[in-house]
Amino acid sequence: MSGGQPNVVVLDYGSGNLRSAERAVARLGAQVTVTADLDAARAADGLVVPGVGAFAACMAGLTAVGGGAVVRERLAAGRPVLGICVGMQILYELGDEHGVRTEGLGVLAGSVERLSAPVLPHMGWNVVAPPPASVLFAGVEAGTRFYFVHSYAARPRPGDTVAEHGEAFAAAVERGPLTATQFHPEKSGDAGAHVLENWLRTLN
Repeated sequence: MSGGQPNVVVLDYGSGNLRSAERAVARLGAQVTVTADLDAARAADGLVVPGVGAFAACMAGLTAVGGGAVVRERLAAGRPVLGICVGMQILYELGDEHGVRTEGLGVLAGSVERLSAPVLPHMGWNVVAPPPASVLFAGVEAGTRFYFVHSYAARPRPGDTVAEHGEAFAAAVERGPLTATQFHPEKSGDAGAHVLENWLRTLN
């Protein structure tokens, strides 16, 4: 970390709101680079893996640039990674979209499946229920809303932050160096900025 400013890489693998994620993190004082350079991704204090669209397409893009290996390397070394939206989903073992089953990175147990809800996509603002020990949501008031756009999600596991749309799903996970959000913090206004700031404080 140089001059007290964390160095963050937003991984460019052909998917995701790269610029909005870059701007949101930079506004909080971090030095941010959007790149597909794997050495930069390895060296950064924090790595952001964004993602929009289909699980299979995101996995194909990540594999094409060799990003999966870097994510695994960083986590094995205790180095922070933040997945956003489909960037969270591809961390799981499996994605099932329209009957197409795609293998994910498998750093989180479970699968990503279509939500059982009367209206899809789940698009708009929703509340979340973080666990008491959450670092990501420290200082976030109960009832705070975050912005979601998705039709697929992972089922919550103990310790996950939970939201509901038709059924309960994992809105965020915190597993040591691995943090991920199904919602878009970069589109969630002050609440999203608070969560990103909490993440930046964890960088070493």
